[in-house]
Amino acid sequence: MRIWVPRDSAARSVGADDVAHALTESMPHARVVRNGSRGLLWLEPLVEVETPYGRVAYGPVTVDDVPSLVAAWSDAGAHPLRLGATDEIPWLARQQRLTFARVGVIDPLDADEYEAAGGLAGLHACLARGAQQMVEDVVASGLRGRGGAGFPAGIKWRTVAAQDADRKYVCVNADEGDSGTFADRMLMEGDPFLLLEGMTIAGLSVGADQGVIYIRSEYPDAVSTMTQALAIARSRGWLGSNVLGSAAAFDVSVRVGAGSYVCGEETAMLESLEGGRGVVRAKPPVPAVSGLFGQPTLISNVLTIAAVPYIAEHGPEAYASFGAGRSRGTQVFQLAGNVRCGGIVETAFGITLEDLVIDFGGGTRTGRPVRAVQVGGPLGAYLPPEAMSVAMDYESLSDAGAMLGHGGIVVFDDSVDMVEQARFAMEFCSEESCGKCTPCRIGSVRGVEVIDRIARGEDRDANTALLVDLCEVMRDGSLCAMGGLTPMPVLSALRDFSEDFTRERT
Repeated sequence: MRIWVPRDSAARSVGADDVAHALTESMPHARVVRNGSRGLLWLEPLVEVETPYGRVAYGPVTVDDVPSLVAAWSDAGAHPLRLGATDEIPWLARQQRLTFARVGVIDPLDADEYEAAGGLAGLHACLARGAQQMVEDVVASGLRGRGGAGFPAGIKWRTVAAQDADRKYVCVNADEGDSGTFADRMLMEGDPFLLLEGMTIAGLSVGADQGVIYIRSEYPDAVSTMTQALAIARSRGWLGSNVLGSAAAFDVSVRVGAGSYVCGEETAMLESLEGGRGVVRAKPPVPAVSGLFGQPTLISNVLTIAAVPYIAEHGPEAYASFGAGRSRGTQVFQLAGNVRCGGIVETAFGITLEDLVIDFGGGTRTGRPVRAVQVGGPLGAYLPPEAMSVAMDYESLSDAGAMLGHGGIVVFDDSVDMVEQARFAMEFCSEESCGKCTPCRIGSVRGVEVIDRIARGEDRDANTALLVDLCEVMRDGSLCAMGGLTPMPVLSALRDFSEDFTRERT
């Protein structure tokens, strides 16, 4: 009998380790497997048990529930925590999981199980197809960067592949610092071999022989899992001087960041990797031409690279069959904040924000009306309920004055003060700015001061006009998206929640 208990950080934070230990003690003849999280975070720890009819889920399980669960499994009785067949839970059944297909299903560090579940099929296909064709397949798939910018991934691949250099790099930026985002962490902890396979395909395709995963220091479990996965992959010949027995060479190392939010920006990450302070570089040259240590470097987000094995295995047409408009494939949305059912939703681009927040999320956790939803991290716009019919794709969100970002969605009920949220955006920027450019470094500090004056009722019309002007300077004059996007949440709060900026405060 097999029992699955997640080893994901979110599940561990609510007692998964204790539940796994109690089950091992109570059922010594069963095999307790530590899988990744399925992403139903409000039900963690989610325990699954093997039955003749497939895996059946129970949750959320505490140590105190273990005796009654064991008794129910012994006599096939009912249990109040029983959720039914895992794959038939509506939250999961409605999704289209391409990138997260194995997350929560397999033991993340069991290489045999990874292969049995379809792992390495994409790498084998890449070796058979050849580097140039693989690059063109990524172009044809329509894959765009999932880190926030949405730049066509295939164009980066073409650029790096075209460079004549003795050494090239593939760098994966796992410095996932946006509020309400956790998909990178969940994938690294739940299916680390997928990321390594995607990096290897990318490296072989663009002519790189070294890869680096830059993981934020706040993710110790992800660092540990990726480090263990690297050792296993090398021992099996998936990485190294002869990848899968071929003449191709590619290896990967893990580097841990020092806690700088701005290192989510690609050039600041490169500075950190080279041993310097994480500050933004001016472009050009772009990293694809001159990146890590001055060499051509392919830089991608975790979810971008993790989508590559599916494209390699099934072809670009299969991947492009999902999505809407110029937003092809699937997006891993992350529901957080004041939401009843938070977690991971992977589905094709084009689903509406309302479907995600209301149908998947179940509305607010407090039961109060939704007042605002921030999409795209702390620099994303605040959308009011009347805008929640927007389709979740790059172009539709841009037309609505918002952005997709990394797919994070943070929900607020009607108790939120949008002046405080606008102030938070400026304060966040002032604390996290690398300090290199004046509009970001100084503008954010002045932004906090101006919003405080508005909140106190000091010459509101003049200070509101000043805040709008300041946002324009930051947007147009900042060196990177840190300062350039900070105005987005501020201006959206002013536009759609203006009543909060004019009411009297005590």
